[in-house]
Amino acid sequence: MTCVYVRKATEKDLPEIKKIIDAGRGFLKEQGINQWQGAYPTSEDIKKDIDNSISYVIDVDGKVAGSATLHLGIDPDYLEMEEGEWDHGTTAHYSAIHRVSVSHEHRGQGLAGKLISGLFTVSSLLGFKDVRIDTHPMNKGMQHIILASGFTKKGIIRTKAEGDDRFAYQIELH
Repeated sequence: MTCVYVRKATEKDLPEIKKIIDAGRGFLKEQGINQWQGAYPTSEDIKKDIDNSISYVIDVDGKVAGSATLHLGIDPDYLEMEEGEWDHGTTAHYSAIHRVSVSHEHRGQGLAGKLISGLFTVSSLLGFKDVRIDTHPMNKGMQHIILASGFTKKGIIRTKAEGDDRFAYQIELH
């Protein structure tokens, strides 16, 4: 039986997370999606998230199979929205899921959805009922995962790191 769970990332996980993100960067490029095509996210970005205890991995039988960041509180990228608005406003008490990436070895196994679900649990345990996420308008695969996870599209935001428009989504946990 396979053991699958979400846990906080440690510095020991950094090389595997970087490898997964780099492979994800290549996968996006193959699809013609201009997301993660610059330096972002760098190893320093990932290490900073680990040091700040906001980096998580999905562990499959002791191996890192994917990663994401759970930003807690106000996200500067979410302060301005075009063509829509956040429920509860831009300065509400929320968490934001970023940089969801699953190893190419585990694609098609539903792990991205499980990772997001695990981050819902973490958010709820930390007192966050409002959860937000965004993705590139051309990233149809991630849009499908986001909508299948229960999010509702709210509008368009512009990222500071890459300067591109992103579809923005929100879910209210009960």
